[in-house]
Amino acid sequence: MSHPRPAASEPREDPAPSSEGGATITPYRDGPLIVRGDFRLLDQDGVEIDPGRGTIALCRCGKSGIKPFCDGSHKRAGFSAPSAPSRPRPAARIPREAGHEDAP
Repeated sequence: MSHPRPAASEPREDPAPSSEGGATITPYRDGPLIVRGDFRLLDQDGVEIDPGRGTIALCRCGKSGIKPFCDGSHKRAGFSAPSAPSRPRPAARIPREAGHEDAP
């Protein structure tokens, strides 16, 4: 099974591996989630999905014909999403506000 490559506007080189040796997940503006590194992809029943490569693009728009992989449909669909959140997750603030500084 062939999986599409990231669009030309996306970096072609993998970033340096994380110090933990795990995966790096990068949400691309108006595009997919790019997953690089050491990862396992599982379906909701825990069955492993063979990604076919070490770097994959996962669909965020819901329009891909080869889900969970991206096929570029986000461009035709006019999908729009930022690369980073515009504000912190509410759950990330709650422990700090409650005085629990050691929470993530």
